[in-house]
Amino acid sequence: MVSTETAPSRSPRRSGSAPTISDVARHAGVSAMTVSRVINNEKHVRETTREAVNAAIAALNYAPNPAARSLAGAGQVRIGLLHSNPSAGFLSEFLIGSLDQASRDNVQIVVEKCEVGDHEAEVARHLIDGRIDGVILPPPLCEAPALLALFAEARVPAVSVATSLPPSDVLSIRVNDREASAVMTRHIMSLGHRRIGFIAGDPTLSASAQRAQGYREALEEAGIPVDPALIVDGLFTYRSGLDAAEQLLELDEPPTAIFSSNDDMAAATVAVAHRRGLDVPGDLTVCGFDDTALSTAIWPELTTIHQPIADMARAAVELLVGIVRRQSEDESVATDRVLDYILVRRQSDAAPRQRPRARNT
Repeated sequence: MVSTETAPSRSPRRSGSAPTISDVARHAGVSAMTVSRVINNEKHVRETTREAVNAAIAALNYAPNPAARSLAGAGQVRIGLLHSNPSAGFLSEFLIGSLDQASRDNVQIVVEKCEVGDHEAEVARHLIDGRIDGVILPPPLCEAPALLALFAEARVPAVSVATSLPPSDVLSIRVNDREASAVMTRHIMSLGHRRIGFIAGDPTLSASAQRAQGYREALEEAGIPVDPALIVDGLFTYRSGLDAAEQLLELDEPPTAIFSSNDDMAAATVAVAHRRGLDVPGDLTVCGFDDTALSTAIWPELTTIHQPIADMARAAVELLVGIVRRQSEDESVATDRVLDYILVRRQSDAAPRQRPRARNT
């Protein structure tokens, strides 16, 4: 669980603990309220006083706690949202949910693009220096160790969204990926399919592993051996879906159904099937995961798992605002929220064809 600073203690600071706003006030010879005004760059503070406070902050190496500032009523809550998701559909849904909840809660959202392993530290420092009160990390940033460490060190609460196996000290919003994947696999088997291909997602993310595990468990539960040749790696991108689908459909005994770990790769699978002269779903059932706008923008529309992306974003904003504003000192904070998913059946699935597949000649 991520902790946030309580109201400044009036007792002397213990040796080795982080300096508080009261320590800064004593060092500068001013009130804690004056220190708060300087931190938040408010007007009506004498320049000599401002200089004294800044000197005290530097001398004590004080890092203002964003939650404490907001609790004191110092300005509007500001939440950072970092993104690097390869799926435009996922990102669009996520932004809609975040901005909607931000409007409801009267908070400001600061959106920044951040590539993992590239300039992530620079972007994080920019937000921290800008005194954000909390940060939301959708995939793949939800499991970026360097980012999580930086925000933890700065005492900025962060919420990882769509991480499947969050550590105990990280706030998270997610669905049960393993269970949802098993439900979809069982649905495909209920149509009569026994040779089911699976396109996995980004191997660095826990959600990918959990979705693959759900697929395997459902097959084993039905007494169907897991065929490694039917499991192909993807990256949650349309391009990786094209390559994976080609690989599966090139098999001597190709699958009669393909379950992709997200809608982008499922849409790519449909495109490859059409290019090969295969009818979807007559010759090939194709199913996805997420239920982004893309799932209904292609033909046939995708059967998919509805992951409530916008609601997950809303929940992340709501969770951060609750922590920052500290509505109740006794209120317990759920550090891991699991939202519901739904299997949405559309036109891309059917029973396996009993006659030979149609192919272009």
